[in-house]
This record gives sequence, C-alpha cells and structure tokens, in this order.
Amino acid sequence: MKKNKFMDIAIDLSDDNFDKKYGGPFGACVVKNGKIIGKGINRVIKDHDPTAHAEMVAIRNACKEMKTHDLSGCELYTSCYPCPMCLSAIIWANIKTVYYGNTKEDANDIGFRDDFIYEYIDKLAVGDKNDSVLKLSSMNREAAIKVFEQYKNDKDKIIY
Repeated sequence: MKKNKFMDIAIDLSDDNFDKKYGGPFGACVVKNGKIIGKGINRVIKDHDPTAHAEMVAIRNACKEMKTHDLSGCELYTSCYPCPMCLSAIIWANIKTVYYGNTKEDANDIGFRDDFIYEYIDKLAVGDKNDSVLKLSSMNREAAIKVFEQYKNDKDKIIY
C-alpha cells in the first residue's frame, strides 16, 4: 500500500473530527506545489450547514488563502470519495486531481446516502423528474432572462 503524507493528513483530520463530533468522519486538504493551502473537516453538525463537508471547507479555505476562486494546479486529498455536491465544487474550482481513501460504498455502509443523490441525478439526466424527492419548477423566466442578457453583453464579465 502506497503511503502519502497528504492522504495521511486527510485521514488524521477525519479521525480528529470523529472525536470532536462536528460532523461525519471526513477530512480533506488542498495541496499546491507540495504545500497544503487549505484543510477541512466535516462541520455540518457544528455549523448547522449541510454544505460544510470536508472538501467544501478545504476548498473554501484554499480559495481564501490563495485569494482566488480558481484552484487550477491544485490537488485534493480526501478521506472518502466525494459526494455529488463536493464533486461539483471540485470541478468548479478547476481541481483536476483528487485522491480519496474510502469509497462511496464505504460511506453508504456507515449511513451516508450519497447513492440516493447519484440515482436522482441519473434519473434527471434522462428526464425522469421525481417530485417526491425534489420539485423543480421554472418560474418568471421572462423577468430573470433580462439579467442574463445584460451579463451576456457585458464586456467586463469574468467567466469562471
């Protein structure tokens, strides 16, 4: 088994968080050029924030540290395969490499329901909306699209 100091740190963070009970037993760190620029533990319970997953916290801390929204050139080390929300944040942050310890099946085995979300997203992709899970309804597009049109024509916009 290959050892890695950054993965060891992510696992240590998850172990420490298990003791603190701030949220699930998850830890993560963002690394650039061999240096940790952001660490995170799951803080869902402590912060009363369902988005405070270890990867999200690590990305937020790395962005603050780097003073950017773009983490190109960074790697993420996480104690568990990222959930759909965290995968999306990783992609939005332009992180191209993720190393994980536990699998999503391991997370399911201890009670985390990521598979439920993956299945929901897969069904949405083929047009199968399940309103009992989430009701998605378009509303007032005529008004909302006006701001998008302004943005589309803005010469100073920053695409990310």
